[in-house]
This record gives sequence, C-alpha cells and structure tokens, in this order.
Amino acid sequence: MTTHRVPSFWHALICFGGILIMIVAGVVAFRISIQVLLMLSIIWAMIHSYFLGYSFLELKKIMSDGISNALGAVYIFILIGVVVASFLESGTITTLVYYGLDLVHPAVFLPVGMILCSFMSVCVGTMVGTVATVGVILIGIGAAMGVPLPIVAGMVIAGASFGDKMSPVSDTTNMAALSTGTDLYTHIKAMLYTTVPTYIICLIIFSIIGLEYADQSLSTDGIMAFKAAIEANFVMSLLGFVPLIVLFGMSFKRIPAEPSMITASAVAVLIALFQQDHDFVSILNSLQNGYSAETGNADLDRLLNRGGILGMMGTLTIALFAMALGGILDGIGYIKAMLEGTLSHLKNIVRLLAATMITGIIASIATGQSYISIVLTAQLFNKKYEEFGLRRRMLSRTIEESTTLITPLMPWSLGGAFYSGAMGVSVFDYAPWAFLNYLNFIVALVMAMFGIAIFRKKTSES
Repeated sequence: MTTHRVPSFWHALICFGGILIMIVAGVVAFRISIQVLLMLSIIWAMIHSYFLGYSFLELKKIMSDGISNALGAVYIFILIGVVVASFLESGTITTLVYYGLDLVHPAVFLPVGMILCSFMSVCVGTMVGTVATVGVILIGIGAAMGVPLPIVAGMVIAGASFGDKMSPVSDTTNMAALSTGTDLYTHIKAMLYTTVPTYIICLIIFSIIGLEYADQSLSTDGIMAFKAAIEANFVMSLLGFVPLIVLFGMSFKRIPAEPSMITASAVAVLIALFQQDHDFVSILNSLQNGYSAETGNADLDRLLNRGGILGMMGTLTIALFAMALGGILDGIGYIKAMLEGTLSHLKNIVRLLAATMITGIIASIATGQSYISIVLTAQLFNKKYEEFGLRRRMLSRTIEESTTLITPLMPWSLGGAFYSGAMGVSVFDYAPWAFLNYLNFIVALVMAMFGIAIFRKKTSES
C-alpha cells in the first residue's frame, strides 16, 4: 500500500506561491490565456504531489472528484449562452436600452445611469457588454453635460457590477454558488441582504453629486443615433420585456434555474419569430454560435454580437480547470497545511468573514480575475464555515463581496484593462467613484458586527 506524506507548510507555500507567480506573470506580463496557465498550474501541483507519494492515477481521481462538483453547473453555463442569444434575437436587450435611454435627464443622470447599467447587466449577465454599450453612451452624455468622466465611469462600473453580481445568468455568480455547493437562487437571495442597502447608499451619493449638474444642457445626438440604429434593426414594443419578466418571475417563484432559463429562452424565440420576423433556422444557429449582426452602428454591434453556447465554452473550461486545480490543492492537503495556523485564530464570525474577504481580494489581485480566486477562496474556507455552523450561502455571499467586486478596480486585470480602454478613463481615476465595489464588503462586515444577515444552520438546508 502506497504511503502518502502530508505536505509541510513550506512545501505547500512553495506549491501555492508558484501557482500565483505563474498566473500573475502569465496574465500581466505575457498575456497568456488563463486556460493554458491553469493547465500548467495543474501540472506544477501534480509534480509536487508526486514527491508526496501520489501516483498519476490517484491524482487523476482527485482531479475528477474536484471536477464532479462542477458538473451540475455545466447545464447552467450552457444555458447562459442560450439565454443571451435568444434575448438578443427577440430584441429584449435592445428594448431595455431603447426605453431606458429615455429616462436620462441632467438632474437624475447619475442615479438613473446607475440603474440603467444595473438592469442591463442583470439581463446579459456580464459587465463587459454593459460597459461597452450603455457605459460608452453614458460617457458621451456625461461629457456633453460637463460631468467629470471619472465620476461617470465610476457610476457605470458600480451599476454594472451590481447587475453582474445579482444576475442568474452571470458566470461569476454561478461559479460562486457552484464552488460552495449553494443553490443559485439561494445565493442571490443571500446577497440581497448586504448588496441592496449598499446599492441604496450609492444611489443617494450619486443623487447628491448629480445635483451639481442639474442645470446643464443635454446633447441628445448620440442617444438619437443609437436609438435610430435600434429602430432600423428591431421592432420596438413592450413585448420585448416579456422574456425578462418570465425569467425573473419564475426565479421569484424559486423555480430551478434550468427550467426558468429554458422557458424564458423559448418565449424569446417565439417573439423573435413573430415580432422580429427572424428566420427559425437562423435563430437556432444563433443559440449555438451567438447572435451576429452588422447594423452600421459600432456601439450597437458591440452590444449585439455575442452569446450562444460556443460563447460560454471559454468560461466553462476555466471553471473545469479551476475545479480540478482546487481538487488537488484541497485533496492533497496544501490548503490545510498553509492555513492551519491562521484559521485557528479565527474565533468569531466577523473575523472569519473579514479573513475570507481579505483572502478573496488578495487572490483577485494576484490572479487578475475572479474565476480562480472564487474557487480557491471557497476551497480555503469551506470547512471553517462548517465548523462555525454557518450555511454555505454565507461563504458564497462573502466570496462575491470581495472577488467579483474588486477585479474591476485593478488596472492589470483583464476587466479593468477593457473597461478603461472602452470608456477612455483610467482605472485609478474611476476607482474612487465606484462606490459599490468597495462599500459592499464594508457594509457586510458592519452588519455582521450587529448580528444582521447571519445565516446559521438549523436544518440540513444549505
């Protein structure tokens, strides 16, 4: 019988530190794809484990066990692409933008802009699409009104971050739920307790700031051009909101994510057929390959050309690689070896939440993106939350309050680099105004100090 040695603290630190260095150097310095870096990290961890007495077949089984925890989310990741493509086909997303832009007025520009970005991000499940379309338009409007662009960009990031965090079709939201074994809607509901108060605080702050620019004139040329491009390519009516209403109505009724997403997509396909007069075969192809259009308006094209099952394959492979790597780090004992001393000093819930957030922030800063930091933080603290008698939704919520929200504020992250380039505002300039991204975990910690929104185990429910 093979004897497996337990990794020492220094062995675990070298293994884990090598992974972080590899990922940071690969992403920041050499722009290597994260999938390749994760594969190299797995090989690195396997080599270390070989010297602890593990065979390849044993390591393969450990990785497979780690991946098996992610298999339930594969369906959701695929359906995210289907939902986005069908919502684009039906005009649901363009309808939201079309009518939302009518609400923009100098006196309420900042709070309404934040709300618009939030709804947009909830619908498409990604900050990138929101920032590249509505965000860019709002930057132009803000410039015409004389509002400092860092403030506008901060508002866009805050609103888009909220929507991305709360969307049932967001990849990071699904990954946080998946990594901790939490039901998707249970996870989103848990986040409402801390995120909604933070969101209200941000709306109040932006409303106060916006009063200074209430008397400014508004140039509507950019808005009218964008709306004209939408009208030229889609039939606009309130019927476009129906798929969105179906998705969130079924979610509110706590119907599982998969049937909710399938039903909403089916409704969207019907609207695309009978209202938008799209060809049925082309609709089905877009569910696979993503929606494709050339409207003559670059901003609208950036909004439309996305989605589909194939569009989610990159994120899915990242999730599977990350879960395999997490399986090794946890199964072999590297995580336990590194954190035994630290975790023993966590004597109360507030310290535990703070330690989780700090770990998530450090991991996000080190890796430059949310996916790996979500999985690693979940692996690090899962057992400790069990010891404290906390439900898994507490861990998933705390992870999102640090990892998902911090990455847009890092210039070296892929998201930060994209947002800065799309809006023409540096990350360092807009970061102080993205209030939601750093106030959320402060609000969560303050609430925890007063014993508010602490979910303890009473039954077998997560």
